[in-house]
Formats: sequence, structure tokens, C-alpha cells
Amino acid sequence: GFYEAFNRPNVELIDIRREPIEAVTEAGLRAGGRDFAVDAIVLATGFDAMTGSFVGVDPVGVGGRHLGDAWAGGPRNYLGLAVSGFPNLFTVTGPGSPAVFSNVIMSIEHHVEWIADCLAAMREAGRTRIEATAEAEADWVRHVAEVAGRTLLLGCNSWYLGANIPGKPRVFMPYVGCPPYREICTRVAEEGYRGFALS
Repeated sequence: GFYEAFNRPNVELIDIRREPIEAVTEAGLRAGGRDFAVDAIVLATGFDAMTGSFVGVDPVGVGGRHLGDAWAGGPRNYLGLAVSGFPNLFTVTGPGSPAVFSNVIMSIEHHVEWIADCLAAMREAGRTRIEATAEAEADWVRHVAEVAGRTLLLGCNSWYLGANIPGKPRVFMPYVGCPPYREICTRVAEEGYRGFALS
């Protein structure tokens, strides 16, 4: 695993904030004026964060619309949990959720518990279909952008804006603020899953 590899005697952690990588050399890397011999250099900069795993599964919604097409202009969903036009599809830790700006395990647990409670409520009410409404989705996308606009995060050219993927629309994807997010999710459930069409 990671820790076993990291703790090997031939592995050294380099703080690239203090010792930035200056050059790729014939034998490896130069950082902070020191040369480091390496067997391989892995450039891990192309991860399609927050959307890639969902689009890669290629869910197909109402009318045969693919999620990649629905998100061509940037991800749109409600609570980071559901996408209008894709009934019964839940997006655990999806865009519009605070997962990547939190302890992601806790965010996963929150989403899974919320979804399980939702499904139990649906079963009890004899419902078999749930879908985010287009209006709730649009309101949520606006809210995510509004909250992000109060931070310095929009001034960064980073993965959470899609900047590491050529051609990906620049959209702030995560929700900023776990406690308010959880409160919103709780209220939505308490209000009979406001923003969702159930049948």
C-alpha cells in the first residue's frame, strides 16, 4: 500500500512548496538545488475530478440523453445528489456537494445515509421513482456559485474548476461548507423531499 511504499528507505518526501521542481534531468528530478534519481516520473495531473467517474459510467436518462451530454456545459444537479432527467440516479459525492472540501469518508457516509433514508421513505409511501426537478437543479447550481463567489477559490485555476482537463467547461464544482450543506439536505428531507418529483 501507500504507507509501505512511502516508508521504504529509498523514498524521500519533497515539499515542493519549499523546494519546487526546477528541472527534469537525465537521471530524474532537480528540486531545491538537489538531484533525485528516479526510475519513473508519474505526472498525475489529468484526473477529471467530480464529473469524470460519473460521465465514464455513461448513465442514460429520459429520452436517451447521456449524462455527458447533459453536463456538456458543466455539471448541473440538485444537492450534489441527483440530476434532472435522470430518475433514480443518485450521485454520491457528486459535483455540487462538499465532498472534496471535507473528510470525504464522512461525506460519503452522509450521502449514503441520506439516500437510504430517502429510499425507505419512498418505499413506505409506495413510491418507486425520484427525480430532481429542473427548477431545483437550477436553483442549486446558482446557490453553489453564489456561495463559492464569497471565497477566493474562484481566483484559482485548479481542478475544482475543471482547469486540468483541456476543453472542460470552467465551472466551480464543489459546495463550500459542510455544516450548512448537511442542514439543507436535512430540511429537504423533512419537507418531503422538496425539489424532487416522486411518483
